[in-house]
Amino acid sequence: MSTISWRPQDLTSTQAANLLRDEAFESRLSSLRDVAIELLNAVDGLRTTTTANGNHKLKLYEEVRKFEIDLIRTALVRTAGNQSRAARLLGVKHTTLNAKIKRYGIPVENSSSEEIAA
Repeated sequence: MSTISWRPQDLTSTQAANLLRDEAFESRLSSLRDVAIELLNAVDGLRTTTTANGNHKLKLYEEVRKFEIDLIRTALVRTAGNQSRAARLLGVKHTTLNAKIKRYGIPVENSSSEEIAA
């Protein structure tokens, strides 16, 4: 980012808005860069992770399956079994959630005695 020398009285409102917009963009870009680096490090760590017996490497499909099941169950508990609300919470379409519930054989109950903190 280039250095800008200015005095407040020299800026028009348009220039001031552009300067603030540029600074906000740089901040978001920096945050995005940090997240990308963190994700790359996590992926790199998964390459060397092995199962408990140490003989077999983790299977991506199995890990994704376990992760999705946990997320879906948590969303269903938080929404008392309401699939439409759970789908919105997860950011997927209701039909996608329903297909995954059937594929993974996740039991769906209308209410749950177990509550997970929001």
